[in-house]
Amino acid sequence: MEDLIRAIRTTPIIDNHAHPLLTSAAQKQYPLLAITTEAHGDAMKATPSSLSHIRAVTQLSKILGCPTSWEAVVQSIEVQRLKPDNTWAKRCLEGVETILVDDGLDGKEDVFDYSWHNQLTRNNCKRIVRIEKVAEEIIEHLLNKHTVTLGVAFQIFKNHFVNSIKEAIADPEVVGFKSVICYRTGLDISDCPEEEFILEFKSLFSDLKAQSATEFKRIDRQFINSSLVNLTAELIQAAPGHKKPLQFHTGLGDNDITLSRSSPSHLQPFIRKYPNVPIVLLHASYPWTKEAGYLASVYDNVYADIGEVFPMVSKDGQERLVREILELCPTEKVLWSTDGHWFPETYLLAVIQVREVLEVVLSDYVRKNILSVPQAVKAVEHILFRTSNDLYDLGLPLKPLPLKLLPPSQPKTSDFQLLTAFLEEYPDTKFLRLQYLDYTATPRLRVIPIRRALAVLQSHDHLSIGITKASLGILQNDTMVPGVTATGEYKLQAVLSSIRPGPCKDYASVQGEFCEYDGSGAELCPRSKLRSVLENSKSRGLEFLIGFEIEVVFLSRITPESSYTKLSDSDGHAWSSARALRGAKILDMLNEIYDSLCDAGIYLEQWHPESATGQYEFVLPSLPPLPAVDSLLHAREIINTVAAKHSLRATLHPKPFENQAGTASHVHISISSPNGNAPETFEPFYAGILAHLPAIVAFTYSNPASYDRIVDGYWAGGSWVSWGTQNRETVLRKISGSHWEVKCLDGLANIYLAMAALLAAGTQGVVKREQLAWVDCEKDPADLEYEEREKLGVHTMLPRNLDDALAELESDEEFIGILGRRLVGRYQAVKLAEMKLLSDIDVSKRWGWIVERY
Repeated sequence: MEDLIRAIRTTPIIDNHAHPLLTSAAQKQYPLLAITTEAHGDAMKATPSSLSHIRAVTQLSKILGCPTSWEAVVQSIEVQRLKPDNTWAKRCLEGVETILVDDGLDGKEDVFDYSWHNQLTRNNCKRIVRIEKVAEEIIEHLLNKHTVTLGVAFQIFKNHFVNSIKEAIADPEVVGFKSVICYRTGLDISDCPEEEFILEFKSLFSDLKAQSATEFKRIDRQFINSSLVNLTAELIQAAPGHKKPLQFHTGLGDNDITLSRSSPSHLQPFIRKYPNVPIVLLHASYPWTKEAGYLASVYDNVYADIGEVFPMVSKDGQERLVREILELCPTEKVLWSTDGHWFPETYLLAVIQVREVLEVVLSDYVRKNILSVPQAVKAVEHILFRTSNDLYDLGLPLKPLPLKLLPPSQPKTSDFQLLTAFLEEYPDTKFLRLQYLDYTATPRLRVIPIRRALAVLQSHDHLSIGITKASLGILQNDTMVPGVTATGEYKLQAVLSSIRPGPCKDYASVQGEFCEYDGSGAELCPRSKLRSVLENSKSRGLEFLIGFEIEVVFLSRITPESSYTKLSDSDGHAWSSARALRGAKILDMLNEIYDSLCDAGIYLEQWHPESATGQYEFVLPSLPPLPAVDSLLHAREIINTVAAKHSLRATLHPKPFENQAGTASHVHISISSPNGNAPETFEPFYAGILAHLPAIVAFTYSNPASYDRIVDGYWAGGSWVSWGTQNRETVLRKISGSHWEVKCLDGLANIYLAMAALLAAGTQGVVKREQLAWVDCEKDPADLEYEEREKLGVHTMLPRNLDDALAELESDEEFIGILGRRLVGRYQAVKLAEMKLLSDIDVSKRWGWIVERY
């Protein structure tokens, strides 16, 4: 259903019939109560008790943010009118692509010209010529020419009228004509001969001359009115090329109308007489809606407009008439208008209400299998845009509206609120990057236009897309690992709480979790696994704060065709060296990285040069684990994106250069729950990590290149399972209380799985009340003698390669039970296949291959 809801709320509107707005000076002369009624004078006093008025007050007060009363609405509108640049009028006409303006109402001096309205719509407005107004202006002109005699008046009048209609037919600014004969003499148009036309005109003109009239406003003679309509139809039918439509006021109108003669059924002889003249029956012909639907369905040249009833009729009445028009009428013969006039609020209410009613009626038809979703979407496009676009030969492309234009009554979910709140702060966002991290730690994504995301969230609790289950079983070159097939599909669901702007202009990013189609969590999803681990830890009374250090090496190319290499301007680069912050190019990039991270709400605690050439470290603030990991991934994307703008490459490769320091992604962990800093809490936790560390390393050092970094004496955590207070040569560095740093982690790890492994093992240690059998090591474990290691409990070395780490993982049944056999099995399969892929790559090319991907 989301496609239908999106279409209803984002299809732009071609308003095929409306009238000009009042000038500021004239607004006080007309009653605002007229926005929901055709009543005039004393009859208008009862309007506030009508359902249409009550509904309008509710909707306007919500938009204006004022109390729900007519007096408050009026006061708020007066405030809005004072804003510059027609701000309120533009708001009221949001969603209207263009207006076809009938500018033939009386009081021309009180309204704006049709072209003035161009500033309120996405495309320029066009004219609808009211034929009676043309005739009345010619007669008034003749009355003021004293040389015109009765004998020649008719011929002059007719010639002027014919020429005016011909000019309008040729004028590209005029797209159609309108007759208000319904108001004057009724829709039973007579087929009168020329002599009757002449006699009636001479009688009218003679009477006016006898009265010495100099002004003329209204033709009430049946033969004249019928002749003008027939004459216009003849000229349209005879014109070459596209036939401009002739609109007829039908049904609903003020009390100047004779209701019994306003039914479009009276037009049937006229319709038959001019089969090549497109005829538009305005205003849903209310209350004769079924007659309009019948005529549009059986005559090729007839179209049914369902305007003005929005907002003049109650919601139930609007729904009923839409159903009535569709009982017979094809949707491609239905079009829509506001009949907006005088006040911009008439447009605003009409647009809001038609979308509401279409949603109710068409959604009901879809639920009842009367229409399919594509058929209902097509109906929406016909009614609001395509029929008018074709009928009036406008040639406009159908471009969905920006989603800020959705009606204010849309249903909201928590995810919808998160996204709309984000867009209020970052209104220029156009695209949403829905991201996930696969088992090779390759960041992957789908880009969703913001308007699509909002449209989905109108009718769904969550934003999700279908994605093959093979996505969690493929390598960096997109080949599937053994045992994985392309069968089956997950939903990748956006976690809107993780949304952040960037990593570049026009984009926002959000992390995703895989779900089964029944809504249950996917067992193999990395982010879901970390979340489930955290839920288990919380049930054990454990909560955490974690913070990451991002180490990256910036590389450059001598030429665009060459491979990446060390920065050419990094001579003298060293750990915390001030020299490394003196180059204008690198400093500009680092400043932009900082600013971009701030824009995304990621505020660095510090950054500094690291030891390897072109290597820098960015220290992120501590957060709960899921937000911390999400922020880490987003920060990396920003760093990579900014570096690329400066023609550099940021790599997470663990050992980009021999004989230089490696690149890690150290993580700081603190137990933030009560008693977290008590030794009886944190010691079993870190004992649990140390007990399973050889198996955990399969997740934290997840690539064959990771093991190039396991070098003693480089502050990299070394090669022994051990811990030490402020000892950077141990894999776990105790800082203070429960705040410890894990150093055996690099940027090639799937960080969700790595943190799940660490926190799950630590939680298991607390559950088992694991003893911290390792003693605080004050030296580099690699420098200890055998007896010293035995005394400190330092017995076990870390695996020397990924194959050994996977073997340790396979042998640790308790740890497999903690994480889940199926997830561990899939991870092992991917890693084994990845190693085979790497072994097939020339050794000299491996470094570049990994750099390109990380």
